[in-house]
Amino acid sequence: MNLIDTHTHIYSEAFDSDRQDAMLRAEEAGVRALLLPAIDSGYHEKLMDTARAFPRACFPMMGLHPTSVKDNYLEELTIVEGYLANPEFRFYAIGEIGIDLYWDKTHEAEQREAFGHQLDLAVKYHLPVAIHTRNSMDIALNMVEERHGSNLRGVFHCFSGNLEQAKRAIGLGFMLGIGGVVTYKNSGLQTVVGHIAIDNLLLETDAPWLPPVPYRGERNEPAYLLYVARKIAEIKNISVEEVAERTSANATALFKL
Repeated sequence: MNLIDTHTHIYSEAFDSDRQDAMLRAEEAGVRALLLPAIDSGYHEKLMDTARAFPRACFPMMGLHPTSVKDNYLEELTIVEGYLANPEFRFYAIGEIGIDLYWDKTHEAEQREAFGHQLDLAVKYHLPVAIHTRNSMDIALNMVEERHGSNLRGVFHCFSGNLEQAKRAIGLGFMLGIGGVVTYKNSGLQTVVGHIAIDNLLLETDAPWLPPVPYRGERNEPAYLLYVARKIAEIKNISVEEVAERTSANATALFKL
């Protein structure tokens, strides 16, 4: 098995007691590579330490998460740019970035500005983006569309939109990140995935959040990516091995692994 978890926060405090074991479980499940999205400066050191500890398996991103866009967001963006401009570090994407209007709309204007700025950084540094959307899919799509033709590329992480939005994202050259939500009966995501070619899909866990069935309600971890692959194989009526091979090829091409 050759799986790639394109979005996991295994550097977070949720794994402080068993990170090494979680990495071993992932390897045993066939997960050979993990993309690590950034959150904010409070996590950068742990992110980079984890990438250094597992250099053959963990590949870091850099960016400012939308829920971390607060009054000091300009300072945070300066830190992000400092990392991106430093040749000592290699990042495989700018992420996770985006707009989240579920928890708090107080800084919506700042979120839009930070998102747009980081999209422009992705064009400048020739990096893909990992986009977080919550109650904001059309806003994010519009902002990406404004930059169409700029070679902007990436993935809509934890895609939860409808089929029309999925086709719109794909039309802009983006992938759809599919995680544990696809195993939830009432999510509607199974129908969307059924209509989308596997060449447009990436697998992810978003660990420690959004665990697949049968682990719903527990901590998620990269090893559980196998359950996502199995559900997609069931939806597509193909083998799990084919799901792994094709989605990993998609990830390798997008992130230049």
